[in-house]
Amino acid sequence: MNALADIYEEYEFLDADDRYRLLIDLGKKLPPMPDALKTDATLVRGCSASVWVYPTQTEAGRLEFLADSNAAITKGIIALVLQTVQGKGAAEILATDIDAALGPFDLKSQLSSNRTQGIPNMIALIQETAQRLS
Repeated sequence: MNALADIYEEYEFLDADDRYRLLIDLGKKLPPMPDALKTDATLVRGCSASVWVYPTQTEAGRLEFLADSNAAITKGIIALVLQTVQGKGAAEILATDIDAALGPFDLKSQLSSNRTQGIPNMIALIQETAQRLS
């Protein structure tokens, strides 16, 4: 995936329909999450669509997240969130203001509240994982 700034550079010049298509395309680029990991324990609460996030830690101590959703646009939003944290160490994730990184995308005014209501819960889960592993 492109760096978040590169994604935004493309996103800002698109109309609403093309922004949806961009998010859907980003979601399609996420690594597949095995169905066996889509459990109640990995389900993000408060999302209108089903969203699963499964953290792993590399030998170098970096966090990698597998994630999926049953909704294409939501999966694209997941891809944006993961773009801010994927492959970083726990301390670096804790120091990252994910909301601020996503701010330029203005998702709350671009998408329905149903599409964005689970974002804070997904961010909280990522930060809790980083806190637990730091």
